Amino acid sequence: MISNLSPSNEAFMANMDRVQRTVSDAILQTSSGKRVNVASDAPDEIDAILQLRTDEVHNSQIQSNLGVAQAEANAADTALTSATQLMDRATVLAAQGANFTVDATGRQSIAAEVQSLQEQMTALGNTTVQGRYIFGGDQDSTPPYAVDLTAANGVSRLTSSPATRQVENSTGGSFAVSQSAQDIFDSRNPDDTLASDNVFAALNNLRLGLLANDPAQITAAGASVQLASTHLNTAQAFYGTVESRITDATNYSASYDVQIKTELSQKQDADITAAALAITQGNTQIQAAFTMQAKMPHTTLFDFMG
Repeated sequence: MISNLSPSNEAFMANMDRVQRTVSDAILQTSSGKRVNVASDAPDEIDAILQLRTDEVHNSQIQSNLGVAQAEANAADTALTSATQLMDRATVLAAQGANFTVDATGRQSIAAEVQSLQEQMTALGNTTVQGRYIFGGDQDSTPPYAVDLTAANGVSRLTSSPATRQVENSTGGSFAVSQSAQDIFDSRNPDDTLASDNVFAALNNLRLGLLANDPAQITAAGASVQLASTHLNTAQAFYGTVESRITDATNYSASYDVQIKTELSQKQDADITAAALAITQGNTQIQAAFTMQAKMPHTTLFDFMG
């Protein structure tokens, strides 16, 4: 194929095409804010950019999960504070009920208050956050307990799902963030019999002792209340540790997010000032080139032939 353009014209068109591509690229960078818009813009960096974007999405999900875990741990801590206060009141009532000066009628009145404590304790075991029973273990869509004064511990166990959920942190590790209601309020022996520090059972035994007008049973129940209270304190300490770990993980994740965004910016963001300058210089070059091209002589051999 024979070109109709002279070598100088071909060079002129090639240079114009190069400058116009540079201007187009600069315009795209200023409009998108990105230096790398397609893989061909930086083929040697695209793998790193894609990995950073994946890390950014993953870290964002971790932050979201930590936020949910934080809300649930805070609610659990609050619930256990209330539970401990209920047990403190039960300790006082046990001491009152064991006093030899209190008669059967007085103990029945105290038993009514203990029953109220049982109902409140069961409600705390069924604490929810955003529709999820935070002490429900892995089956958190169902309340774990319901009041049942005919049961040995005064409640019906509706679920017995363990709490195995863990939350991931941005360092690559994970940690447990919850305990089940059975772990906290309804501790059992290996054979599933009621343990001596069972919160529900301690309250129910105290109520039954008061109703039976039995000082010895009341005293024994009071000792169980003390053990159960200590057990609640241990559970609350667990959630205190969880809250601390979530705070540390959240802070690290926020710092890591800044690091990822900084690296991404360095690799893919446009230098808007440089791009704007490239547009100005390119347009100036194009205008000057066309002006010079117009002044070039365009005579041919035929102009000298008579």
